[in-house]
Amino acid sequence: MRLSACMVAMMLAACFAWAQNWSVSSNMIGLADMGTLNASASYAVAKHWSVTAGVRYNPFSFRDGSMEGGAVRKMQRGASLGARYWLWHVYSGWWMSAQAQYQEYNFTKKKAGNTSEGDRIGAAVSAGYSYMVAPWLNVELGLGFWSGYDKYKVYDCPTCGLTVEQGSRVFLSPEDVILALSIIF
Repeated sequence: MRLSACMVAMMLAACFAWAQNWSVSSNMIGLADMGTLNASASYAVAKHWSVTAGVRYNPFSFRDGSMEGGAVRKMQRGASLGARYWLWHVYSGWWMSAQAQYQEYNFTKKKAGNTSEGDRIGAAVSAGYSYMVAPWLNVELGLGFWSGYDKYKVYDCPTCGLTVEQGSRVFLSPEDVILALSIIF
């Protein structure tokens, strides 16, 4: 009787065991890039695959007396959805990812003294390595690029509103330099 009770208890425990299928992370380099707040969530769907969703937000404008208009900004709102392939096992080791992205931006170019704003939509690819610090904590390193369609306007200065250029173009740019902390649960 005790043996069958122990077996039933072990089977129930196995059925309700909590695997580490979720991850939440933030890119520290993105945060250092003029205070861009960012977060991504990931769910492991198989041994080598996870799906991800991410957001970025930067509402900040910084004073700079050396510029006309006096402000430097890298304001943005963005979202992404994608998948990540893990070479060894999900949340551990080398990975490659692809994602679809949208970004609304307003950037001041300090050297040119002008401001550009617009909307971008496109696809990004990244690759990197995830180092396990603890069973619940990873440090991720990586690099990515994204390409897509950009509908933009360029203004002469951050405050005057005189449109110098507008249009649409295809772009290719670095996406991420990643130094992220990930919590696995």
